[in-house]
Amino acid sequence: MKLFHKKSHTNYNPTEKTPVIKCSICTGEQVAGFQDNATKAFEDIMLIQDASDLAHFREMYGIIGDIKKIY
Repeated sequence: MKLFHKKSHTNYNPTEKTPVIKCSICTGEQVAGFQDNATKAFEDIMLIQDASDLAHFREMYGIIGDIKKIY
């Protein structure tokens, strides 16, 4: 049973949202998503378990370059 599913394709506007990886200090879990530039609210998109998940996230949204990590 998967508890964390990939969400449906969300709208990504680089002027409004920044792609980030939210990392847990305790467990090391990483979740890819977007942080709203105005409110700083985090919208989770998918769990990152390995490099292929991160590559898929980048491909889905056309993200090039570094992705900031938040804790």
